This record gives sequence, structure tokens and C-alpha cells, in this order.
Amino acid sequence: MRLNPFHLDEWLEQHEHTARYNLAASTGPSWTLDELLRLMNDKEKDRFFHAPLTYCPGNGHDSLRHELASMVGVPAEEIQVVTGASEALHAFFFLAAEPGGNVVLPRPSFPPFLDIPKSFGLELRCYDLRHEDEFQLDVDAIEKLCDDNTKLVLVNSPHNPTGATIADADLVRLGDYCSKNGIQLVADEVYHPIYHDGEHRSAVDLVEATVIGDFSKAFSLPGLRIGFIHDRNRKRREDYWNVRAHFTISNNMPGEFLAEVAVKHRETIFARARELATKNLRILDDLFEEQDDSLEWVRPRGGLTAFPRLKHAAASRPLCEAAAASGVVLVPGDCFAIPEHFRLGFAACDDGFADAVGILSDVVNRLPQPAKS
Repeated sequence: MRLNPFHLDEWLEQHEHTARYNLAASTGPSWTLDELLRLMNDKEKDRFFHAPLTYCPGNGHDSLRHELASMVGVPAEEIQVVTGASEALHAFFFLAAEPGGNVVLPRPSFPPFLDIPKSFGLELRCYDLRHEDEFQLDVDAIEKLCDDNTKLVLVNSPHNPTGATIADADLVRLGDYCSKNGIQLVADEVYHPIYHDGEHRSAVDLVEATVIGDFSKAFSLPGLRIGFIHDRNRKRREDYWNVRAHFTISNNMPGEFLAEVAVKHRETIFARARELATKNLRILDDLFEEQDDSLEWVRPRGGLTAFPRLKHAAASRPLCEAAAASGVVLVPGDCFAIPEHFRLGFAACDDGFADAVGILSDVVNRLPQPAKS
């Protein structure tokens, strides 16, 4: 069994840690350990510093699960804590990997969405999210891809990398279809509830859906490496626990405790991400108006990334390489198999975002122009 090269992380590893301005990140504004500690009361600090560094329970500490359950409005027994959303994805695809099975997935998407199930021998059936359609999901197209061997349908809203969201009516319709046909609907909601066009419904409201959340995106705490699954189906929860026991056993104690603190203070954390995202999106509005001859985008409706494209070039890598050489890191679209696009993260960079966008605009101005007819 072999995995395809992870071109996205190869690019990030090469550029992200040394760039002056990081416009490649898919997260929001970072938090320090000191800032999280300042959110704790004295009792919580005492508990944190005196906790034994032992194994966590396999489904997560009860206190964290209760906080997560309160946040999404479900019973705590329906929450399974995992090691980031990545472990949740591994569990779903591992469990779906039956002979002849297929999975229905979005394209473009976070590369492991495609590479992991392929490595497990599953047939991939992709529905395309197109710039021309404002990256909107087509329920009819998804239904046509499904058959008696379809094990799960995966949706991602807000979507990485495009920032698209699923209309509430489409989410309900797809949930009904999957439920009636015995297909597991998995909703990746790691950016929920960061929206830029009003609130959107969570798939938690759908009785048969499985929902993934984590602390890397909306919470902007990727260093915790904590994720969670919500599922009302008891048998599936038992399967997740068993798979996790084989994969990673449990999370780390400090991470789970800090995640619990973050959930308790989620409105403070979400507010920081929303405020910075809103401010920086206005700056991007000006960029795309100014560079209308060279760039175009679908303004993201949610999340912390956009997926613009070049109007007159087949590939964005030369742009991204030139920008990186000037101190601004983006992600070339070929990392998502859509080479004319590029991913632009707009909520990890606070001070200097306007300067970074100015540099990017200068780089665009230096690109070769199409020949005039």
C-alpha cells in the first residue's frame, strides 16, 4: 500500500515557516499557551498543573465531551474525541473499506480526502465544485454517483480550499437521500461556525449524519491536535472507539484540557477569528477589484481560505513561486489538482496583511501579459 506524495504539505514545509507573510495557512489567528492560561480561573489552573500525565479515556475525558456536547446541543455520549480531524477521516475510510465499496467525495478537497480511501482500496467517485458555479454543491450530481456499493458521501462546509458553504435546503435534501439509501453522510465542519454571509445550519441537526469538528480551524488551535466526531448511531460510535484504540489509543492530557478551556471560551476565540477574517476580506475585495484583468475569485461564504484563479494562465505555480521569493507564501492550485487556482488564507496573518496583499499585487503586475490580438 502506497500513498501519493503530499504536495500540499511539501510546499508548506518548504515555505510556510520562513515566509515573512503567511497567506498559505488554512487556520485563523494563533493563540499562545499564555493566552489560554489567562482564560482559566484559579481552580482550572490548579487542575491543569497538577494533572497526572497518564492516558486519556479512549473516547475523551468526560469533561471535554460534556463541553463539546453542550456546544453542539447533543448528549455527551454521542461525542467521540479523536486526534484531530485527520484521525476521524482515517477511521471512516478504514471502516468503509469493504471489497467493491466506493465513496463519494468533493473535488477539489484537502488531499487526504482522496488519497487515504484510495490507499485502502476504495473506488473514488468525485463530484466537482466549479468556479463557474460558485463552487456550489449539486445534490443531483452526488445522487447520480451513488449506488448499492456506496459506503459514504463526504461533504465539507465551509469548504477547504474554496470557502464555499452548502445551502441549508441542499444539506437537508442530501441527508434525506443518504438516510433512505443506507449511505453514511459525513459532514466535515471544522470551520463551523465561521461564516461571512449569515449563519448556516449544521449537519448535527440531521438524525443520520456524522459530523467532524476539530480545534485546528475555527478554534485556530492546530497545535492541540484534538478533533471530535458526533454520531447518534451507537454501533458506529463503538466502531470508532475500536479503530481509535488500534490507531492512537488516546489524546494527550494537556491538549484535552486546553481544548476544554477553549470550548468554554469559544465565543472569545471565534470572535477573534471572525474579526480578523472580516477585516482582511475587505482588503482582498480591493485587490480583486484592482486586479480584475488578471485575477478572479468567488468570495468565500465561510471558513478562512479562498481559492482565486488566474484569468490568463494555465498554472498558478509561477505566481506562487514569485510571491514566495518576495516574502508572501500562497499555495499553488496544483497541490489540489486545479493548477490555475491558488489557495489564499486570509485569517492567520494579522499585522502586515495589507502589506502582504500589496506585495502580491506587485507580483501579479510583473506576470507575463497575454499577447494582444
